[in-house]
Parts: sequence; structure tokens; C-alpha cells
Amino acid sequence: MFSMKRAWVAAALLSGFAAAGAYLLPAAAPQAGQLGDGRHGPAGMVWIPAGDFLMGSDSPRSQANERPAHPVRLAGFWIDRDHVTNRDFARFVAATGYLTTAERAPDWETIRVHLPAGTPRPAGLAPGALVFVGSSKPVDLNDYARWWRFAPGASWRHPQGPGSDIAGKDEHPVVQVSYEDAQAYAAWAGKRLPTEAEWEYAARGGLEQADFAWGANLRPDGRLMARTWDASLAFPLQSPKVMPGTEPAGSYPANGYGVRDMAGNAWQWVADWYRPDAFRLQSQERRVGNPAGPAAPYDPAMVRPEAPKRVIRGGSFLCSEDYCEGYRVSARQGQDPYSSASNVGFRMALSAADWQPQKP
Repeated sequence: MFSMKRAWVAAALLSGFAAAGAYLLPAAAPQAGQLGDGRHGPAGMVWIPAGDFLMGSDSPRSQANERPAHPVRLAGFWIDRDHVTNRDFARFVAATGYLTTAERAPDWETIRVHLPAGTPRPAGLAPGALVFVGSSKPVDLNDYARWWRFAPGASWRHPQGPGSDIAGKDEHPVVQVSYEDAQAYAAWAGKRLPTEAEWEYAARGGLEQADFAWGANLRPDGRLMARTWDASLAFPLQSPKVMPGTEPAGSYPANGYGVRDMAGNAWQWVADWYRPDAFRLQSQERRVGNPAGPAAPYDPAMVRPEAPKRVIRGGSFLCSEDYCEGYRVSARQGQDPYSSASNVGFRMALSAADWQPQKP
């Protein structure tokens, strides 16, 4: 009798330990391209596995600031499958009352650092942002002032200025948001902007040195793979009746990791400071692991080379073969972190150690 009781107790204890072990054992490592659901990874984010890749490009299509291609090693991380949308950003604003940089009175200190020394402060500075207006005739493509203008009253709610709105566009990428705005959203969401290296690694989808997120050809078998400029019109010629803009996030096929819209639709802020020679400097390091970019901005092409600029990636609905080809996976530009435009948005990333499963 006593031995039977002991056997019963032992079995119960073993059963209890086994049940507890289901909670104590670490969860299985996520698979490449796994989409989180809140319990097995953060909801709406895709797992990008640790690995090595060639960052930048030596392709004939590449620009000087993308060269040379150089090896980089990254730890695994999570990245949003899609752009942060108008719906997402509206939730943030409703919860915090946040006003974007475009909705606030302009800060002259953040403007004057991009202007020649001694430039007087203009009168009548008003909240607003840059909007694309196009052109009715061919223009000098070196002068972007021919197709952009500052529109007082433009903001994420009114991306083309007063009279425009985002009604019916909940799933479109939020635009008219600055780097500062993206950082504020990240703090609220408990996430962060991806580094430039993380962004490019995720955008490549496992393909080595392809020009595009989906492969070698811009339009494989004639298919449109991203929201870019209408190829039937020379950039920036534009019909006054139809103004180009974003499409709903996820309107085109995902890449090899299951990430969508890493080309076109809207440029995306990343965390790094911008230098046109960043890749050349980075390639000179013996080992490049989890790079965070330059320690400070520098662009000798600017009136003030040390003026702050952050990197934007991915291109937008305005990119074309005639002009920037910003939808190429290695293409990169620098942007004033306090400015916003009708073709710039962002997505979030999350380090593996920073994710906590939702409670049942």
C-alpha cells in the first residue's frame, strides 16, 4: 500500500514538473519570415534571421553613395511587415495628443542650420510641409524646386495641403511625418526605427546583390512590383486632374522574407545619420557587425556640410527610371530630420530581446 502511494505521488510530481517545463523551456526560435501574432512574435512584424550579407552595391545602376558593396553581419530582429499606416498613426495621436512637426510653428533653429550663415529669419513662418505639385512641361531635373512647394497647412491629415484629406485611406502609409515624429511614435509603440543595415537586409529578402527587392528585373514579365511613377509620363510631368500618391500598404507582392513595400509607395526613415561616404568608411573596418551608422552627419554637397540629415530608404510613388530610381534596394538619400514631405513615411523594428509575449 505504502509503495503504491509513493508511486502515485511520484507520478503526480513528474506530471507537474512536465507541465511547468512547458512554461520554463525557452520558446522555439522563430523561422525566417515568420509573421508575429502577439504570442509567437510581435503582431504584424516579420522575423529577420541573423546572418551576413553584402550591403550597398557595385551595380552599374548604383550611385556613388551606395558603393562599395561590403560584408555586414547582423543579429536577428523583427521588422514591420508594412508601413505604419494612417490608421496606426491616428491611434497614436488619439492616445497622446501628439502634434507633428508640420503641425507646429516652425522652429527657426532647425531651419537656419541648413542655410548660409547670416540668413535673416523670414517673417510669417507658418506650420506646413512639402508637397509634390509636378510640372506641366519638361524642367531641369537638378532643380527639385520645380516640382515641390512648401504648403502652409499640409500635414499627415492633409498630405497635399488644405483641401486634401485621408478619408478612405486608413491603410495607406502615413506621410508628412518627420524623423522626430517617427521617433515619438516609436517611443509610444515600444519599438524603434530600423538601422540602415537592418532595413537593407530585410529589403533584400535573402537575395544577394539583386537590384530590386524581388530580383534583377524592374518589371518581371511586365508586372508592376511596386508603387512608382507612371512610366507613361516623363517625370515630373503631371496631369492637373490626377495627382499621384500612395496606395494601400501591401498592395504588391511581399519579398522573400514576407516584408511588403520595401520599394516605392513612400520613402522610409531609418535610424542612421547620413553621410554620402558612409559605406566607403564602413567597408574599411575589419569586421562590421550590427552597424549603427556614422557618429554624426556630413554632406559636402550641402551649404553647411554638418547640417543634420538622416537616411531615408525605399523610394516612393515619385521615383522613376528618368529620375531617382530610389526603389532600388541599395538606393539611399539624406533628409532633414525635422522636415516632412508627401512621399515620406516609416516602419518600425524591434530587437529580439525587447519583445515580450502578450499575456493570454
